[in-house]
Amino acid sequence: MPVSNPCVRCGACCAFFRASFYWGETESGTPGGVPDDLTEKINDFRVQMKGTRGLNPRCVALTGEIGRSVACAIYEQRSSVCRAFPPSLQDGVVNEDCNRARAAHGLKPVTPADWGVEDFPKAA
Repeated sequence: MPVSNPCVRCGACCAFFRASFYWGETESGTPGGVPDDLTEKINDFRVQMKGTRGLNPRCVALTGEIGRSVACAIYEQRSSVCRAFPPSLQDGVVNEDCNRARAAHGLKPVTPADWGVEDFPKAA
């Protein structure tokens, strides 16, 4: 069973992709939702996390140094788009988008060792 999570050292996805989601996930639409002041309106239906649009994206909720030690300042309130993004090799499945974001920040693809294991069981 994995003993570590490479996300706490990475953060590349939070500084590579635009995090856009339905406005109803914000605290205006759902008590305890994503804080309104951390989002920007895209249209009448969607918002995005501040900082995730443009040439050098970095989510306003990302703290720390990419590739060393990071955290999401609103982890318990994060949007569905963030919750649905699996780190590469979670459950042994490669996420090419995760590895692409890592490469953009000079990081190597995730390996089983990053999860604290030697290998993942092969699917039958």
